[in-house]
Amino acid sequence: MKHKPPVVLSLSGHDPTGGAGIQADIETISRLGCHPCTVVTALTVQDTHNVRKVLPQKAGDFLEQARTVLQDLPVAAIKIGLLGSVDIVHAVYELLKEAGGIPVVLDPILAAGGGTNLANEALIEALRQELIPRATVLTPNSPEARTLTGMRDLDDCARDLLALGCPNVLLTGTHEEDNEVINRLCRLSVTKTYRWPRLPGSYHGSGCTLASALAALLAQCRDIEPAALEAQDFTWQALRNGYRLGGGQLLPNRFYLTP
Repeated sequence: MKHKPPVVLSLSGHDPTGGAGIQADIETISRLGCHPCTVVTALTVQDTHNVRKVLPQKAGDFLEQARTVLQDLPVAAIKIGLLGSVDIVHAVYELLKEAGGIPVVLDPILAAGGGTNLANEALIEALRQELIPRATVLTPNSPEARTLTGMRDLDDCARDLLALGCPNVLLTGTHEEDNEVINRLCRLSVTKTYRWPRLPGSYHGSGCTLASALAALLAQCRDIEPAALEAQDFTWQALRNGYRLGGGQLLPNRFYLTP
């Protein structure tokens, strides 16, 4: 019998540059040995500099697409990225109620790399009330953690997010000013710290790569700690081997060759 790869369902936005969003998820999930299924939450007008416009999909159409996939295929993990509207948040919430105990990785995309705000206060509150409590792992960067909680100290941010009901918060420190990139896997009982050499430049799609890598590994029934470490290593390698195609941020190379 032929090997059947685990299925990962990605719910995210479409990035025409191919650096982030659905295409980043497809590349990462495939590279890590899983089968990607995708439902687009929003179209975008963007380049490697910034997001210029977000065009959310109709919530009813989105939910119909996602339910159809979920009912037909043995989805082993769900990855959530850019949402684009409160209506889409509500639709994802309904989908997760139907999905049972499938692991969920939530990447709370609140702003573009170029600075464009991608989430208003209503969407942030909907994330806190509806999606974060249903996520298996939340993967905010430090600005997102602060925006989601209104707190400054990152340990306080993590405690607040855990208190909402998400058991694992992988908080990334790329945006901090440390010489190294310091990431934290926070749980109620313990925090594990990871240190990575800081790479020069900035990258378009690093958060999408990390979250979809983690979803792919959880779909393969990996435990959270080794999955978090492997997802970070995959992302760091993809960034280290990245390239500049446009005039803005570099693009991750998710098909890098291991020496």
